[in-house]
Amino acid sequence: MSYFDIITPDLPESVADATVVKWHKAVGDSVKRDDILVEVETDKVVLEVPALDSGVLESIEQPEGATVVSKQPLGRVAKGETVVAPVSAQSLQTEPRPAPDHHDSLGPSVRRLVGEHDLNPQDIPGSGKHGRITREDVVQALASKETQSPVSQSAVKNSLEFRGEQRVPMTRLRKRIAERLLEVKNSTAMLTTFNEVDMQPIMQLRKKYGEQFEKQHDVRLGFMSFYVKAVVEALKRYPVINATIDGDDILYHNYFDISIAVSTPRGLVTPVLRDCDKMSMAEIEKQIKVLAEKGRDGKLTVEDLTGGNFTITNGGVFGSLMSTPIINPPQSAILGMHAIKERPVAVDGQVVIRPMMYLALSYDHRLIDGKDSVRFLVTIKDLLEDPARLLLEI
Repeated sequence: MSYFDIITPDLPESVADATVVKWHKAVGDSVKRDDILVEVETDKVVLEVPALDSGVLESIEQPEGATVVSKQPLGRVAKGETVVAPVSAQSLQTEPRPAPDHHDSLGPSVRRLVGEHDLNPQDIPGSGKHGRITREDVVQALASKETQSPVSQSAVKNSLEFRGEQRVPMTRLRKRIAERLLEVKNSTAMLTTFNEVDMQPIMQLRKKYGEQFEKQHDVRLGFMSFYVKAVVEALKRYPVINATIDGDDILYHNYFDISIAVSTPRGLVTPVLRDCDKMSMAEIEKQIKVLAEKGRDGKLTVEDLTGGNFTITNGGVFGSLMSTPIINPPQSAILGMHAIKERPVAVDGQVVIRPMMYLALSYDHRLIDGKDSVRFLVTIKDLLEDPARLLLEI
């Protein structure tokens, strides 16, 4: 009988090791070619290791929680076709055909959530593309399960009175986020400046052309494409915001790679939109959608997360009214967008109600002077309040 080893994928040069976070097969289970056998987590991404051929999982050499390096054997599979018991013609006629098992097509975060709560994927209706189960579908199924489960008043009372604790090890990504946040606080002279922008012109533009834009480009016209375009134009005018400190030198970048903060089940990540100055608004919206879906499904690669000269984070999607975002090193600045709220403002001597949004720019004061940071933020405000200037580049 022949075998093949399950091998840790090649890790990026900046990643020394990884952690085995989830085995999807147990010893003795049959596997098919391309089945996901195990997930390996680095401090940046989750890597899925598929089966190279069909067979039976013979051994697991590295259990969950083990630290591994590139090309290290994780287990072994004995090659061979899975033996299937014969089925009579009568049973085929009388027994209903089971639904296909889509468990292996689930994203890593969804699969983990299903496993933690002992759910059957076949019982969860999928709202994603081609009926794929999303994280929201699992959350909804859990909520439905809780409401349908009869619980006595005494059981509820006992659960409320029980004061317990749960110790869970931090994921590699969460550890890395913590390290980088402390590094920024300790190694930069970070300062934040604020402004506000009247979003009514952009909202009117989206209302007027949003439906036609979606029909023509097959993607919704969101706010992020306006933000990215405004940031790129402002970076052209203030190149020091697009620069970084490299030892005793200042490194100016003549390209515009914008990091977009994306919330995922594993934590906040910042995939990169490259060469944004060369992209149309439709291309920006499509790329943001792709990166958001990859982040939700745990499919972001190291290449997706590498680089970036400036970061945009939008806490407004969660209802944040104002915040002080923390710089994403080695970048020198980050722009925080917030919730759009109707507020009374003075326009031409009259008090009117307008959809207003606060802007926050955090920057490294070692490199960027207050004058440049304020003018940069005012430029973004002016561009967003008069979107035609984005097209005319004035």
